[in-house]
Amino acid sequence: MVTTTKTTPNGLPPEHEQNAPPGDPQVPDGASPFRTMPHNLEAEKSLLGAIFVNNRAYESVSEFLRPEHFAYPQHGRIYEACTKLIERGQIADPIVLKRYFEADEILADIGGPAYLAELAASAVTVINAGEYGNVIYDLYLKRELIALGEDVVNSAYGGAVDETAVSQIEIAEQSLYDLATSGDYEGGFKAFRESVIAAIEIATIAHNRQGGLAGVGTGFRDLDSLLGGLHPSDLLILAGRPSMGKTALATNMAYNAAKDYYESEGREGAVVGFFSLEMSAEQLASRILSEQSNISSDRMRKGELATEEFNRLSAASTTLHQIPIFIDDTPALTVSALRTRARRLKRQHGLGLIVVDYLQLISGSGSSRNDGRVQEVSEITRGLKTLAKELNVPVLALSQLSRAVEQREPPRPQLSDLRESGSIEQDADVVMFIYREEYYLERKKPGHRADDDDAKFDDRMRKWEDAKERVANLADVIVAKQRHGPIADVKLHFNGAFTRFGDYDFQHDPDR
Repeated sequence: MVTTTKTTPNGLPPEHEQNAPPGDPQVPDGASPFRTMPHNLEAEKSLLGAIFVNNRAYESVSEFLRPEHFAYPQHGRIYEACTKLIERGQIADPIVLKRYFEADEILADIGGPAYLAELAASAVTVINAGEYGNVIYDLYLKRELIALGEDVVNSAYGGAVDETAVSQIEIAEQSLYDLATSGDYEGGFKAFRESVIAAIEIATIAHNRQGGLAGVGTGFRDLDSLLGGLHPSDLLILAGRPSMGKTALATNMAYNAAKDYYESEGREGAVVGFFSLEMSAEQLASRILSEQSNISSDRMRKGELATEEFNRLSAASTTLHQIPIFIDDTPALTVSALRTRARRLKRQHGLGLIVVDYLQLISGSGSSRNDGRVQEVSEITRGLKTLAKELNVPVLALSQLSRAVEQREPPRPQLSDLRESGSIEQDADVVMFIYREEYYLERKKPGHRADDDDAKFDDRMRKWEDAKERVANLADVIVAKQRHGPIADVKLHFNGAFTRFGDYDFQHDPDR
């Protein structure tokens, strides 16, 4: 029951009340009746009384209830004092609290000794304490919701010149989410039995799929075998130097997962949300079209397609219309905005995989930017990991590598090459690197030297061509960290013309 009458803790009329509930001012003559903010005097008194009678009642509400959640400020101060005393191992009752408040000279502010005795007389049983705490917290949320609504209205009326309605909506949505999760007390300890049951369910899913995958398949045989798919709640980092094929591999994974979802009618694969902070949605779609139609994206862009090729492109696009990939190419998104849009997509379409291209292009909050780039990246990676756990989906985030990798020979990446590697390496469940030796060999093509004769030059050129042929169209995906399993290298085939990765054919590898 929500109390709306204008009573006070001391039984005084409203005009004598010093700490009235929020939103309870006097109504001017001729004005329309003013609605009081939601509050429940009896629930607050009963809970505090229960704590006085038996301090164990505090355990029922301590996880989620805070002093600021009480509508009456004096009740919040009393609850705060009880919290300090109980957590120090002391007794919280009217006698101890009387001395406590006398020492701070604020006893009169909370109604004096008589009011403490009145609270004790209002006690409910320990069993009911949790329910009263829930009532108090629920009414607090309603008051905050009213305040939030007023802020939204005032922002819409005013607002900065460069603040669009869409940005105001995103801020309001984020504020609503923060309010909804601020007192999320459904967590805490779980019985080991529940955790074992959940683990068995995951193993059962993998067993029934016969491919050994409990997560979202990437479409690459050896990579799925090593990782077991992309697991829900995992943050996966895919890193590499420019031109290694990070975006191409991520796009291939996203397409394969979405295609499996479409073809299996939701039994496998996943609906994919792709945040492309570097490329436009059209450029990303062109890559997928190129991959599926075997037509060079460069020739598509230049308009050099023959009629037959254009018809093939149109046919491929018709098929792709049904694939559940959703692309957001808004630049410089914050983690907060990214989370808001991902939640909306999951609510509307059942999101199963998030891809972010790429991590360093996400904007941090204003405070983290002031603290330096390392702190900003730490906030971003923590936010992405939190998003993965919150939505229970894998988050695949691409990342750049520092130039230090190119100072080694061979320039194979390692964990220390990650930019701001401390936080990225720490927060990620899986860290993968792309390494294409062919890329570096192409830049080492022999040239004529002053002391060269034709024989020496031909010999060096032949050795270079042999080395280049051995690694042609070959890419290594180096799994450098995996919380759930071993680390290893996975070989993939790479076709640069169509920006497409594929399984490597070991049967025709002359080195095996």
